[in-house]
Amino acid sequence: MKLSELKTGKKGVIVKVMGHGGFRKRIVEMGFIKGKKVEVLLNAPLHDPVKYRIMGYEVSLRHSEADMIEVVTPDEVAKAEQTQLRPDETEANTQDACPDTTTDLQLENEAIRKSHDISVALVGNPNCGKTSLFNFASGAHERVGNYSGVTVDAKEGIAQFEGYTFHLVDLPGTYSLSAYSPEELYVRRQIIDKTPDVIINVIDASNLERNLYLTTQLIDMHVRMVCALNMFDETEARGDQVDCDHLGRLFGVPMIPTVFTTGRGVDQLFRTIINMYEGNEGDDPHYRHIHINHGHEIEHGIEEIQEHLKKAPNLRQRYSTRYLAIKLLENDKDAEQYIRTLPDADEILRHRDEAAARVKEETGDDSETAIMDAKYGFINGALQEAGYMPGHKKDTYQVTHVIDSIITNRFVGFPIFILLLFVMFCATFLLGQVPMDWIDSGIGWLGQMVGQHMPEGPLKDMLADGVIGGVGAVIVFLPQILILYFFISYMEDSGYMARAAFIMDRLMHKMGLHGKSFIPLIMGFGCNVPAVMATRTIESRRSRLVTMLILPMMSCSARLPIYIMITGTFFAVRYQSLVMLSLYLIGIAMSVVASRILCRFVVKGEDTPFVMELPPYRFPTWKAIGRHTWEKGKQYLRKMGGIILVASIVVWALGYFPHNDQLTEQQQQEQSYIGRIGKTIEPVFMPQGFNWKLDMGLVAGVGAKEIVASTLGVLYANSEDMADDSDGNAHKYQVQHQLMSADGVTPLSAYCFLLFVLLYFPCIATIAAIKSETGSWRWALFAAGYTTVVAWCVSAAVYQIGLLIG
Repeated sequence: MKLSELKTGKKGVIVKVMGHGGFRKRIVEMGFIKGKKVEVLLNAPLHDPVKYRIMGYEVSLRHSEADMIEVVTPDEVAKAEQTQLRPDETEANTQDACPDTTTDLQLENEAIRKSHDISVALVGNPNCGKTSLFNFASGAHERVGNYSGVTVDAKEGIAQFEGYTFHLVDLPGTYSLSAYSPEELYVRRQIIDKTPDVIINVIDASNLERNLYLTTQLIDMHVRMVCALNMFDETEARGDQVDCDHLGRLFGVPMIPTVFTTGRGVDQLFRTIINMYEGNEGDDPHYRHIHINHGHEIEHGIEEIQEHLKKAPNLRQRYSTRYLAIKLLENDKDAEQYIRTLPDADEILRHRDEAAARVKEETGDDSETAIMDAKYGFINGALQEAGYMPGHKKDTYQVTHVIDSIITNRFVGFPIFILLLFVMFCATFLLGQVPMDWIDSGIGWLGQMVGQHMPEGPLKDMLADGVIGGVGAVIVFLPQILILYFFISYMEDSGYMARAAFIMDRLMHKMGLHGKSFIPLIMGFGCNVPAVMATRTIESRRSRLVTMLILPMMSCSARLPIYIMITGTFFAVRYQSLVMLSLYLIGIAMSVVASRILCRFVVKGEDTPFVMELPPYRFPTWKAIGRHTWEKGKQYLRKMGGIILVASIVVWALGYFPHNDQLTEQQQQEQSYIGRIGKTIEPVFMPQGFNWKLDMGLVAGVGAKEIVASTLGVLYANSEDMADDSDGNAHKYQVQHQLMSADGVTPLSAYCFLLFVLLYFPCIATIAAIKSETGSWRWALFAAGYTTVVAWCVSAAVYQIGLLIG
């Protein structure tokens, strides 16, 4: 608990002092150090300040200052001991573990245990390897994409090392701590509001000058920090020379060479963090805090602003006054907004304006540019002093340059992109067919067992037609899902996805959508929900909003079971890949058209230039790709046991009741609740050639797209054919083709059904994500409404034109 929460007369032992810089140093110098007993003596009438006894003398702290000190109390020790007891011992030992009998030794031991929890934030540029460290250290299986914006939120994990528990937080990749983009502002607020014990600044050692710019900004924040010079094997292969220890002394922070893919340097990195956290750095010059000199006029302005900032109550607990002064001189809108809440805001901003004017007069540049030049000047000088010499033994970018000369070529780049998609879909069908047949045979055998050994009745019908027919209709596509995600993971991790955005930029820009917006669209092929969240990395509100509105047109993996089911049923094997490819391309084309219209008539505003790094190709290991692929497979299986199972049972129940054994199967379905609902809405979809069963599949798919496949599996379930499935998938598709054709479904109407599924109402989770990101139900409902209208119009037009041509 926090020291500020300790009641008068109560005691506790200090676990850690949070905060940073001068504030933390002052608190520690007053005697508030780890392991010391502190007692609350007196609360002021307004609870501020509070008098404490520590190390034999009395001292007062403001409530806000005490809020930055973590303590452990006898009550917490008693609760901790109770939770360690077996249930049958808890009541009998309650008296033994009561706070009144807690010894000082028990209290100190609990404080030591808690003090071994270290919160660590991973901060660095995109593609520097933060998430690789996170995965290696914690075992968490987060996605690692080789382009900006993969980590769009803070991911948390736990690592154990030498008796310490590291609570790791993987923050989004960012080039600086300005308020230019959402991820920059997010990282900055996480550091300020969450106050991690130590920050790991992950640096791409092959691009030191650019990466160290973020390091200089972290130095301004006066946080405890360790730098990990990652991908150091690439710099060694190239023959780069740099004295890491000397460079660390110049920056005032330790710099550890690391290779996160192999684990090199991770142990040394964690030991350095422990030493820093425990205050064992001693006189090592690595740990001295430096001030980067920005020039006479800027430094004079910083000092004047700091004088006023130091007078503001509670400010120094959260901010380094020097950092805040620098941000004001950079005209940072977020920092300026915070300053305007202070009593002497006008005086502070007046000093800022005067200093900025002097800088402009002396250097000819605005203060923001002058500060940036000073930081890069410091970086350049430090690298020279540390003996940095780029090597030429091996051009680590040589392979990248050769591949890019082909893949990003203006003539063949786009055809290669289409070819890769086509190969992906061919592999999805061909390679996935054999394991798909195995799973399908297993489901058929299970249905046969249920049919032969269970007595007749609703329970048997529910298991055979509802559970096995519904969930089985979707789970058979697990191999295709795994293969699809294998290809997507490989393209993401290798760096090809960034090239896809690059080659699409010019075309998309001319049509109202460009650059960074294409990254979430590519992610949408996997799942629309994280893709909507990935739009946070887009600086322009206009581009961010339009991207969210068109994302539902990207064919997410949830639609794949429907595509495979319908294409396998109505189209010959040689055409299946082409049909699938056409759906993906139509989705992209429709998103471009919708984007152009939305930008022109619905969402107004200025866009921002397309700036995105093209990282070198780094071919991922088979282990990493396999892990990522299986993670998606587990998500798919969990969905099978959750929403798909429930939906399948609901659809079966609506089709089973009211039940009449005298009716044929066709008559029973038409007389059931689902038949009545389907017949009611059937006229709405007559222009598309859909029957009521297809209509009900679309309605059920509002919850999750996989439910469309499970609904059709239930409505077209045939227990007799399920019991005789020895011929595998071919037999299944043949039977399904007969059943659906008998209901009037043709290849043309089936393709129009796929178009409707492609374009209509996004799933509930995507709608919720759009609402969360935009902060308004208006845009979420608009996305749901306009996509459904577009789906209806496109599918109806294709069907009617197809009838005329046919």
